Amino acid sequence: MSTGVHILGGYQTDFARVWSREGKDLSDMVAEATSGVLQHCQLEASAIGSIHVGNAFGEAQRRQGHLGAMVAQVVPSLWGVPAMRHEGACASSSLAILSAMAEIEAGRYDCVLVLGVEEFKNLPGDVASQNQNAASWQGHEDIDCTFMWPAAFGLVAQEYERRYGLDRRYLNRIAEINYAHAKHNPLAQTRGWSFKPLAFTDDDTANPVIEPGTRRQDCGQITDGACAVVLASTAYAQAHARARHLRMQQLPRIAGWGHRNAGLRLKDKLERSAGAPYVFPHVRQTIEDAWARAGVGGIAAMDGVETHDCFTTTEYMAIDHLGLTPPGQSWQAIDSGAIEAGGSCPINRSGGLIGCGHPVGATGARMLWDAARQVSGTAGDCQIEGAQRLQTLNIGGSCATVVSFVVESAAL
Repeated sequence: MSTGVHILGGYQTDFARVWSREGKDLSDMVAEATSGVLQHCQLEASAIGSIHVGNAFGEAQRRQGHLGAMVAQVVPSLWGVPAMRHEGACASSSLAILSAMAEIEAGRYDCVLVLGVEEFKNLPGDVASQNQNAASWQGHEDIDCTFMWPAAFGLVAQEYERRYGLDRRYLNRIAEINYAHAKHNPLAQTRGWSFKPLAFTDDDTANPVIEPGTRRQDCGQITDGACAVVLASTAYAQAHARARHLRMQQLPRIAGWGHRNAGLRLKDKLERSAGAPYVFPHVRQTIEDAWARAGVGGIAAMDGVETHDCFTTTEYMAIDHLGLTPPGQSWQAIDSGAIEAGGSCPINRSGGLIGCGHPVGATGARMLWDAARQVSGTAGDCQIEGAQRLQTLNIGGSCATVVSFVVESAAL
């Protein structure tokens, strides 16, 4: 059980910004998020013992790697602090969080900065889409398509249809819910968007097919953005709270984590799970590992979830793998309203990747920070009333890298 890592604070950039239009780039996102989180935590740079950066596509999108060193470059007060970069596609900053936690638990450092960052809007959409294909197994996926990821998760939708039956009304409803949640998030990419009456139907004009199994509103929003959090040991968090006249309840803890990997190729994963209750057994195992480390019995202990919804199919998969319904019956939680604001287990009150936006390397950190805001009662208009414990589920590629955290109020 992991009870000794606390979240001192966080900072998220506005996911609606297109930084290249302002003459800025990924380095400016790093500078804003880093300075922002230090200010939010009321910390001097000298308090930071180590830095971990999550980023997936810096080399492809901006021809910029070596992003661990970028932090000190743009925030010189962090010059000399050890830093490293982590890549795991959409789970990149969750891997950065895991590494930061390990350093704290090992006693190397008491206070660690984690930053997730991605720039996508500096290149045309079709080029950015091709760059993201690097997270698949190049030349081996055997998927005839124009857009790899809509096609891949369209195949997941088809797999659910084959195994259990799938009514697309429920995928459309997932999109509608997430966009509605995003309206309340002042940092969401789509907070000002409006939709025509048939947008959340299978109308071929209002909601056209992108690839078989995937329509336009099924797709998460690739965007620019950064999110930073500062993690600390319990002893450091207690001293930090005393010095700043804070209550420990304002400094949530990461109570449990799960991390598992499968191979890159989607069809291999689907073939391996043939006959199994879950389409992705290792996703279920990751979730169960997080519960076990947190000392909780299951999803009933959660007041809400921040989950990966790069496509509506991904969230549909997450619903049954989290145990909100039996395998293959995710539609029940959608039909009952359980995942909506005010439901028994709201999902993605932030708006998720569909509504809030998906700057790939920043998504895992953003999920953790939104979960922390929920359990500390500081989520504003997105607040789940009385939330004490949330779970995140972050995936990279076609569920090749999977990370889940259980975040609790320090009052529990």
